[in-house]
Amino acid sequence: MRKPMQITSTSNERIKHARRVRDGREPGLIYIDGLRLAEEALRSGLTIDTCFSVFREEPRKDELLRRLSDINVPILFTTSEVLSALCDTVQSQGIVLLARRPSLSAAALQDWKSTLFLGLDRVQDPGNMGTLIRSAEGAGIGGILALGGSVDVFSPKVLRSSMGSAFRLPILTGATAEQMLSLRDSHGLKIAAAAGEGEIDYTDYDWRQPTLLLLGNEGNGVDAALMQQCDARLRIPLLNGVESLNVSAAGAVMLFEAARQRRSASVA
Repeated sequence: MRKPMQITSTSNERIKHARRVRDGREPGLIYIDGLRLAEEALRSGLTIDTCFSVFREEPRKDELLRRLSDINVPILFTTSEVLSALCDTVQSQGIVLLARRPSLSAAALQDWKSTLFLGLDRVQDPGNMGTLIRSAEGAGIGGILALGGSVDVFSPKVLRSSMGSAFRLPILTGATAEQMLSLRDSHGLKIAAAAGEGEIDYTDYDWRQPTLLLLGNEGNGVDAALMQQCDARLRIPLLNGVESLNVSAAGAVMLFEAARQRRSASVA
């Protein structure tokens, strides 16, 4: 195979544009780094704007490039040094995509059919956010409301932690408390908040009923005013003087208890 023309300078305008996308300075686009995430993006039906790749023959990557070419995605080859400078990981996997940011309107909330949802109040750590999104998909959550003040769910670090789940789950970003309460009212939900001093053990809560699990900020928990709107405050009993769990761990524990109860009762 003839070696194609390559971008050899980090000052190239297309590379500078990709850096702006990576850094969140191009609102309509998201930055996808790595072969597995790129495959997930294509499989999930995202609109791919551009592909950057090193010219290095690898069957799995070459197959992805062929599929991208078949849908007329521009493929720009770069040197390894240029792509490594673009990537925000320690070691580049040789491929980067720029894709259209998934967009969900508040009106779409009324069409969500599930009876189990997740609300995230100012969760700010990318690793926590990505892990929660991945756990939510695994537990059968129907949709996520990421309230204002939360980390961008489509930032590169969140996407890596979510392992593609952020592409598949309905997620309303920048959601407001009013939108969450509207979803509660329209779907007949109970809002159950995770709280260290909660009155109900999370295993005693009836997860078979329509519920939105609300998780709060890593340092401050759920906003006090929002907590007043909740129907239940749930705790996870801990031994040996452990004060609390990381929000992503606490969320996973509760989500999979919900999935267990609902599976045993055959609740969708």
